[in-house]
Amino acid sequence: MDLRCFIAIELSEEVKKNIDIAVSILRAKNADVKWIPSENMHLTLKFLGKTPEELLPEIKENLSGVAASHRPFYIRIYGAGAFPNTRYPRVIWIGIIDSDELKALQEEIEESMEALGFKKEDRPFSPHLTVGRVRSPKGKEMLMEELATFKKMDFGNIEVKNISIIKSELKPTGAQYTIISEVPFGRRSND
Repeated sequence: MDLRCFIAIELSEEVKKNIDIAVSILRAKNADVKWIPSENMHLTLKFLGKTPEELLPEIKENLSGVAASHRPFYIRIYGAGAFPNTRYPRVIWIGIIDSDELKALQEEIEESMEALGFKKEDRPFSPHLTVGRVRSPKGKEMLMEELATFKKMDFGNIEVKNISIIKSELKPTGAQYTIISEVPFGRRSND
């Protein structure tokens, strides 16, 4: 059986709480946006898509090889904006300050999954958290004005010490995510 899967970093409860506060302020503008519940937020490192269930042990083994060479590191959740831009927003996002460790981890995951037959991503990695998807222009101006106030907002840090393989099930109520496996990093800070 095929599953719909991706590889991601989970968020801390503190960061989720800070995002919830910002989203509740944005939601009050009554724009036509489908907001993502914070329990469904994560930093996607690689979207696998249709994944044969029998391939999961091999995926985990490859990820364990990648994770073994990494030690825990921190990423900062900072700022907010819209893709492709604030004039024609489609996605409302919260930013992540790029780090060399995060880029290296994502590139290694990309390569290890390509070795298993998953297509390499065409676009460069742009770490962000999707918090909402704009459905129509209704209320867009007020929403973008409010969103601008979060441009320099610090939502907190996350200690990255493992990566997760997550199953996504599309349901009428929205996507439901289940962690299939957590792969811990192999090196500690004092190694």
